[in-house]
This record gives sequence, structure tokens and C-alpha cells, in this order.
Amino acid sequence: MPNFSLPDTVFEEAASRFPTPFHLYDARGIRQTVRDLNAAFSWNEGFKEYYAVKALPNPHILSLLIEEGCGLDCASEVELLLAQRVNCRDIMFSANAMPPHEFAMARAMGAIINLDDISDIETLRDNGGVGDTVCLRFNPGGTFGGDSDIIGSPGQSKYGMTAPQILEALKTLKALGVTGFGIHALLASNSSNREYYPNLAALLFQTGLEAEKETGVRLTFVNLSGGVGIPYRPEDKKVDIRAVAESVREKYVACFGTRSDIAIKAELGRYVTGPHGWLITRAMHLKQIHKTYLGVDACAADLLRPAMYGAYHHISVVGKRGKPDDTLYDVTGSLCENNDKFAIDRRLPKVDMGDILVIHDTGAHGFSMGYQYNGRLRSKEILLQDDGTLKMIRRAETPDDYFATLL
Repeated sequence: MPNFSLPDTVFEEAASRFPTPFHLYDARGIRQTVRDLNAAFSWNEGFKEYYAVKALPNPHILSLLIEEGCGLDCASEVELLLAQRVNCRDIMFSANAMPPHEFAMARAMGAIINLDDISDIETLRDNGGVGDTVCLRFNPGGTFGGDSDIIGSPGQSKYGMTAPQILEALKTLKALGVTGFGIHALLASNSSNREYYPNLAALLFQTGLEAEKETGVRLTFVNLSGGVGIPYRPEDKKVDIRAVAESVREKYVACFGTRSDIAIKAELGRYVTGPHGWLITRAMHLKQIHKTYLGVDACAADLLRPAMYGAYHHISVVGKRGKPDDTLYDVTGSLCENNDKFAIDRRLPKVDMGDILVIHDTGAHGFSMGYQYNGRLRSKEILLQDDGTLKMIRRAETPDDYFATLL
């Protein structure tokens, strides 16, 4: 179920110090999740979590993750610059249809390049060089057992290469001096199915091993990417990452036998930070027409997922935990779009104007998907630090920021 690890007093203190809306993150919760992940996969000596920067691109958070032993998964020039700003030395660069200069930049930073398409080989060769190790993104086509339509069926996905293309790519890369490769796929998003990672692992283990035998290029790692979900709804259960890792280990032994030289990589974003973020907002308007609309001072510019995907985010009212959810609301923002709704037909305790509302599980793909429609500006970010104190780690945008790029 949604993360209720912080007491309402934390949200009250934060809202008293910083005008709403804002995203609040829990440093201790994030650290513990990474430690649990590393412990679960400790059976694999080369295991490495490359945090997906797109999920929460704040240098304070990225620095915290690097302290816990993570690398960074980047997908653009600016994300590479973020990695550079926090002195990250361990980067996976995964992108598609990218400008050639971004290949060169990633190579100059020593990143492992995750090639999305066979045509990228020539681009990489001419922009930074292929190096001795690359990663190849695999798309098996068809369907894959998952429970999310955000990525879609592999056969309908724009990402990755077919199995024949993987072989062709490796033969070309071998001729260019590549001696080792990794294989990668992301076939589901926010999967709560405990078998997703093990089933994906089995597919990639077998595909990588067959490619190694066919081409003579050594398989050095398998990148399981992301896709492990979090419990957004009260009835959802948290994925048991230790059980998942043990199932992956069983698939590993079944495929590779006594070999232990193939490292496991992950690029979990949502799983690592998602439950440890909250959007804090205040009730400011009540409209009663055909339905009851509760207006808050946040909007889809602060959290796009409900408007974009119809995604569920749990909402609680500070100071009213345990009170009956006896009032039906659509919780809305102020944008000139009818989908600017954080919740539709959501039962909550009766909300009074000025009440603090906590929108749960916004620590991934929350702030990062913000935008400026209607001239609504992106909110600030606050970190609950290891010592329990609150620190602003990004100020809110101002009108001057909005106009700064105009000529």
C-alpha cells in the first residue's frame, strides 16, 4: 500500500516552512531501499544499480544514491551533465534516436553505451568510437507477461533490436574491436508481478548466451533495466525484492551453470525513489455543480501522471487519518484542461479550506514530468535529510524563469 512511513507532523512542519505546493522526499527511505536492493542481489558479485535519472533528476538525490553505491542511467545530454555535476564515474547511456554529439559526449565521460538500433553502430563509430564493450537493447516482439500498458507490448514498442539484428550488430561490432557486450531490455513498466524480473532475466540470459556462442563476443553483463513497480493503491502489495532476486539467481544458475563472470545490472527508478516522495498541496476551492470539485494549489504541472495515464495516486488529508472517507470529490488543479485531476470520484474525509493534502508516491516521474502549460510554474523540492531536518533542494520557478528564454 502507499507509503505512510512519515507522520503527519512532518508534513505539517514542511507546509509551515515552505509555501505549497512542493514535492517532499525522504532521504532515509531512499537509502534503505537501495541497501535492501543491493543486499537482495549480493549473490552476484558484479551487481550494480544504475539509477534512472529521468525518474528524479535532482543532484541532491543523485549524490545520495551515488553515496549508496549506485551508478546513473542517463538518456540525454542534460542528464549526462547532471551526472558530471555530481561527479558520477559509472554511467549507462541509454537513449533512442539521439543526436550524434550525445554519443560522443557519453563516450568522453566513459559511459557504457546501450545501443537501441543497429544503425546506431555507425553513428557511435563516427562519434566517440565503439570502445571494447557495448550494450545492446533487445526487443523480442510479440507480447510479454506484464501488467502495465505504459510501455506496451514489445511488438508495439519503438525500443530495441530483433534477435537477428542483435547477432548482426555483434558481428559488426566485433570487426570494430568490441570484445565484450551486455544485453538489455525493458518490457514492462510498474509491474507488480513478482515473476516479471525472473522471466525477463531468463529471456536475456538465454539470448545473450546464444549470441555469445554465435559470434564469439563475450557476454559480460545482463541489464534487467527497470519495470519493478510500487504499491500505489491501498490494496497493492509491495514487491518482495529478496524473493525476486532469488528467482533471478535460480534462472542464472539454470542458464550459466557454474559461470559467475556475468554481472547483473539494474536501472530501477520508480522502485528506488517512488514511494519516498509526496506532493504536498492545500485545499483552496470547493465547487459544487453536477459533482463536487475540490481545488488544490497544485496542478498537473506538478504531477502529470494522473492526467497523462489515468494513474492512481493515493491522497490523505493531514490531521484526518482515521476519520471516515465520507465525502466524494474530484480533486483538481487549475489548468485549462479537464484532465487536470489528481483523483476522480475519490472518497476522502470532509476537507476544509486550507487543509493540507498529501499526494503519495510522487518520488519518481513526479516533478521530472512537470511542464509550464498556462504559465503554471514548477514547484520546489524539499528533502527530509538523514538527521530529520528539512532542506530546500530546488526552489520554485518564478515568472523571471519563464521569460528568461525569450528573445
